[in-house]
Amino acid sequence: MPLQNEDAGRGPEAGTRGAGGEHGPAGGRAFPRRPASARRSPRRRRTPAAPLASRSNAVHPGAWWLWALGLATAASRTNNPLLLGLLVGVAGYVVAARKTDAPWARSYTAFIKIGLFVVGIRLVFNLVLGSPIPGSHTLFTLPQLPLPDWAKGIRVGGRVTAEGMLFALYDGARLATLLICVGAANALANPARLLKSLPGALYEAGVAVVVAMTFAPNMVADVVRLRTARRLRGRPTGGIRAIAQIGLPVLEGALERSVAVAASMDARGYGRTAQVAASVRHLTTVLTLGGLLGVCAGTYGLLASEGAGYGIPVLAAGLAASLAGLRLGGRRQLRTRYRPDRWGARSWLVAGSGAAVAALMLWAGGYAPDALTLGVVPLSAPALPLWPALSLLVGLLPAFAAPVPAPPPAAATGAAAPPKESA
Repeated sequence: MPLQNEDAGRGPEAGTRGAGGEHGPAGGRAFPRRPASARRSPRRRRTPAAPLASRSNAVHPGAWWLWALGLATAASRTNNPLLLGLLVGVAGYVVAARKTDAPWARSYTAFIKIGLFVVGIRLVFNLVLGSPIPGSHTLFTLPQLPLPDWAKGIRVGGRVTAEGMLFALYDGARLATLLICVGAANALANPARLLKSLPGALYEAGVAVVVAMTFAPNMVADVVRLRTARRLRGRPTGGIRAIAQIGLPVLEGALERSVAVAASMDARGYGRTAQVAASVRHLTTVLTLGGLLGVCAGTYGLLASEGAGYGIPVLAAGLAASLAGLRLGGRRQLRTRYRPDRWGARSWLVAGSGAAVAALMLWAGGYAPDALTLGVVPLSAPALPLWPALSLLVGLLPAFAAPVPAPPPAAATGAAAPPKESA
């Protein structure tokens, strides 16, 4: 006997019960009603101006460092707290917009704390050791320690003036801004990729740093594991005795890993060098050392107010000599580079924005030196110069030109991956 549908012959409404029956969530309808959010037309997602970051379009780590050094050069040319605060804001905005979830991207907060600590230390030194800035507004007077005659010019304690404290605050804020700019480069540039891009002459140093950076997290993980094991066994994790008992296994594990890595590197042929003539080696040494000295002298000229005239030519000559020496030194290395990082158009924009900020601030120091270098005698409120402030905003270009960091897989899909079915 053929099976019949129990809803047959019940009229046109037969078989229209939804999930759960007439009183279920479908309300007696043949198909449940879609929620209101599903019936709405989906909104178009606005595509960002910059594409998602990938291996092919990622900004070169050297470009991030050039951008940060440009901001640091601009910070070294002024002690105006408003301009310094604007520089910190520019660096912080770019870091917030383009940092990834990598471990090194979390270092920016640490550099901010170090900068605040530097400002506090500078103020404490001014309180204890005094300031050479003459001031007429005395805040308070500390007991002065008498010193022998051979320590003339040094005092401990004494009168503390508002002018001296303000000068110490400006000086500390400048140094803190330099550290924060360096912290922005650390948070944005991949250190492993940066070391991978080193020239062949610095290959051994790069390998040593990469190995050290690889072992540092392993040592931290070993310390955490051993402290957890001691805590579970009811043993103390603090004190000199506990540190000694934890440190010995950590050093033993680090030594074993070092021996294993050294053996694997030797088996893969690390350390091979090509035969180069003695004249080429001597010329490489002269160019490299002379170029580095020229870079140091040119950098000092850029940072010092009296050496701006010779700073740029000496720095350019030192960079050229250093690059030539590194180029010649790379001939001794027999190695190939797998998937090298490309310096594309976005890397040029990132590095060029930092160079533009530094050049504009150097130019502003020529026509508005009083706006960049503030005096504290007499006391006056700092003013924000318009054109130098606008020139600092050029440093925001990487926040729009650099590729957008790709979200993690869980955040990209909006939900966790489904569990695997068991057989």
